[in-house]
Amino acid sequence: MSRKYIKYIAFFLLLFLGVHSDIIAQDSVSTAVADTTIAVQAAVATTPAVAAQGVATLDSGNTAWIIVATILVLMMTIPGLALFYGGLVRKKNILSILMQCLILTGVISIIWIAFGYSWVFDTSFKASGNPLSFIIGGFDKIFLHGISTKALTTGNIPELIFALYQCMFAVITPALIIGAFAERIKFSGFLVFSILWSIIVYNPMAHWVWGGGWLQQMGALDFAGGTVVHINAGISALVMAVMLGCRKGYKANEHTLTPNSTPFVFIGTALLWLGWMGFNAGSGLAADGLAANAFLVTHMAACVSAVTWMALEWFLYKKPTTIGFCTGAVAGLVAITPAAGTVDVAGAIFIGLATAVICFCMVAYAKPKFKYDDTLDAFGVHGIGGIIGSLLTGVFATRVITGESGAQGALYGDWHQLWVQIVATLAAIIYSAVLTIILFYIVNKTIGLRVSKQAESDGLDISQHGEIAYSENE
Repeated sequence: MSRKYIKYIAFFLLLFLGVHSDIIAQDSVSTAVADTTIAVQAAVATTPAVAAQGVATLDSGNTAWIIVATILVLMMTIPGLALFYGGLVRKKNILSILMQCLILTGVISIIWIAFGYSWVFDTSFKASGNPLSFIIGGFDKIFLHGISTKALTTGNIPELIFALYQCMFAVITPALIIGAFAERIKFSGFLVFSILWSIIVYNPMAHWVWGGGWLQQMGALDFAGGTVVHINAGISALVMAVMLGCRKGYKANEHTLTPNSTPFVFIGTALLWLGWMGFNAGSGLAADGLAANAFLVTHMAACVSAVTWMALEWFLYKKPTTIGFCTGAVAGLVAITPAAGTVDVAGAIFIGLATAVICFCMVAYAKPKFKYDDTLDAFGVHGIGGIIGSLLTGVFATRVITGESGAQGALYGDWHQLWVQIVATLAAIIYSAVLTIILFYIVNKTIGLRVSKQAESDGLDISQHGEIAYSENE
C-alpha cells in the first residue's frame, strides 16, 4: 500500500479516536457531576444540621488551583532548575546536573511522604508536651497515616494535596545548593549529603517557620520560603563552595568557564518564572485576592530585577547579556518569595530594584574579591536574595494586603516586625551554616565529597555516570 493511502487511513483513525474519546470524556464528566449533585442533595436532605453547624466542605476552586500550583512547583525543579543550571555548566558536566535534580526529586519525595511531612506539620509532640516538638512536629502522620481523602486543611483543600504541594518545596530546596558545588562533587557523596541535609536542616527549619514552631509563634513572616528555602539553601551553598574548594582551572577574576548552552539557561529561566507563580501564588492555599496579589508582585519583582540587572551590565560592560537578564529575574523571584503575601506593588518594585543591585555586586565584585567558587551563584542569588527579601518584608508589609488586623512593616510604623524578621533571618543563617559544616565533615570523612582531579578533568558526565550529553561530531 502506498504511503499516501497510509497517511489518509492514519488521519481518519486518529480523527475517529479523538472524537470518540472526547465523547467518552464528556459523558464521564457529566456522569461524575450528576453523581456528585445527587450525593450532595442527599446529604443536605438527610443532614440539614450540617450547614447550620458550619462543617467544612471541600472547596473545589481552591483544590483545583493548588493541584495546578503543585504541578508548577514540580516543574521548577524538573526541568526548570535542571535546564537553568545545566545550561550554565560546561558541556562535559551537564548530565551530572540533570541527574542530581532528578535523583533529588525521587529520593526527597519518598523521604517527605515517609516522615518529612509528619516531622514538619504534625502537632502531636506539641500537644503532648514532648520537648522534641522544638524541632519535630511528631510521628502521627508518618506515611500520611490517618489522612483520608476527606481530610481537609486550610482553604478547605484535601490534606493529601497540601502534603504533596509541600513536598515540592522540600525537593527544590536542596536542589538549589547544586549550583554552589557543580562540576566537582562526587555523586555518592552528594546524594548522602543531600538526604541528611533535607532531614536535619530543611525539616526543622520548615517546622519552625510553617509548622507551628518558635519562629512562626514569634510572628516571623515567610509567605513562600525566604528563610526556609532560599536563605537555608543559599547559606549552605556558600559553606559547601568554600569547604569543597575551587574548580580546577578556576580563576576568580576571569570568565574562562563558558556556559555550554545559553538557550538552555533561557528555557530554564522561563520555566522557573512560570513555576514561581505556583510557588508564591499557591502558598495562600486559596484561589482568592491574596493569590492574585502574590501573582502580581512576584511578576513585578522579577521584571524590575531583570531589567535592572541588564541595565547594570549594559552600563558597566557595554553589553546587555541574556544570562544577566535571566540571573536578575531569578534574583527578583527569590527576594519577593517571603513577601508575596504581605507587600503591595510599590514594595515589590523596591524589592526587585534593591535585590538586583545588591546581588549583582555580590556576583560581580564580592565573589572575585573573596575568591570563593560559588559555581552558579547559588549563594549570590538565592542566599543574598533571600536575606534581602526576608528583611524587606519587615519594612514593606502592609495591611492593605494583610488585612485590618494583619502584620505591617517598619514603613508603616511597626518596627517590631522588622526586628522579628532580623531574628528569623539570623536564625536561618546560623542554623544552616553550623549544620552544613557538621554534615560536610561527616560525609567527607566517610564517603568523600570531591572527585579526583582526573575525574574533574574528564567531566562528571563520563566519570560519574558513564555517559555524554553530546556526541563527538556535535
